[in-house]
Amino acid sequence: MLSLLKSKLNEFFELVAKETLVYLPVDNSSGQASYQKWKEGVVYSSALNTVRSAKDFFFPQMENLMDFKMQGKSVEVVDTRVEKEDFVIFGVRACDVASFSILDKVFLADPVDTYYQNRRDHAVIISMACSKPESTCFCPLYGIDATKPEGDLSAWETEDRIFFKANTQKGEVLLNNASRLLEESEGQIVEVQRETTKKILEELPFAHLDLSKFKGENLMELFNSPKWAELSQSCLGCGTCTFVCPTCQCFDIKDFDTGHGVKRFRCWDSCMYSEFTKMAAANPRLTQLERFRQRFMHKLVYFPDNNEGTYGCVGCGRCLIKCPVSMNIVKVIKQLGEE
Repeated sequence: MLSLLKSKLNEFFELVAKETLVYLPVDNSSGQASYQKWKEGVVYSSALNTVRSAKDFFFPQMENLMDFKMQGKSVEVVDTRVEKEDFVIFGVRACDVASFSILDKVFLADPVDTYYQNRRDHAVIISMACSKPESTCFCPLYGIDATKPEGDLSAWETEDRIFFKANTQKGEVLLNNASRLLEESEGQIVEVQRETTKKILEELPFAHLDLSKFKGENLMELFNSPKWAELSQSCLGCGTCTFVCPTCQCFDIKDFDTGHGVKRFRCWDSCMYSEFTKMAAANPRLTQLERFRQRFMHKLVYFPDNNEGTYGCVGCGRCLIKCPVSMNIVKVIKQLGEE
């Protein structure tokens, strides 16, 4: 196994950045982490996770899709896409890496979303194993191994070193390019760390919730449960949960008249909003109860029923932390799972 002295981490970023863009979690002024482009002086965050997920790199909050140039009755469609340059995302946790495969099922299924595909093709993902999971984490519930994250490169951080294991050709190329900074090392310390962390993960409060009820065969029973009324009562419909969620993929497409043409852009939307999927005739979900139910039924029933049992949640815990009224998917699982 190859390893890097943590004292040389900045040199590693500098070396990789000579060939491609590098993004990593960085603490902001309030002590919360977000992904930033590496430059001299930028320090890798020790936070467990970023406030918003790495989803932004592939499915940005807003992007221009095309332009329309109009002259009289003539309309020219301008493809605004540019070839995405290669980039590296360092320090992606296992839950966020798992979210990419969920997004792939949506955006890479026919018809392929070429905007998303372009970014995915040019990314190199360096994942970072967890050693200090928090009580809000519940990725083991979905079979995600936080001690052995996927990605082009898997990494493990110890007291003085970062260990690497290449999983793809992209990962091998990156390690070869940085070989002068790396050393051959015994991987025993990584295995010890993994075993220790697994014990912590097993003891997390939400690691063993019961998902057995959430199956397609129980769809109508779950859909018609009277518990939705109580669960949704406190929901503000603010959409915070959807905006921090690494797997939410709802969006809206709008046209903006610039005065000298039209720009068509895509932006995130939320099933929790009253105007979501609103049409000329009406809105198919008129109440917050219906919108609340849609979000969690999609995560726990609709999506897995259509994707070979893969749930639409990765247990990152962001919605538990950020919901202003402490309403989240864990409470839904607990309440409906009792029926």
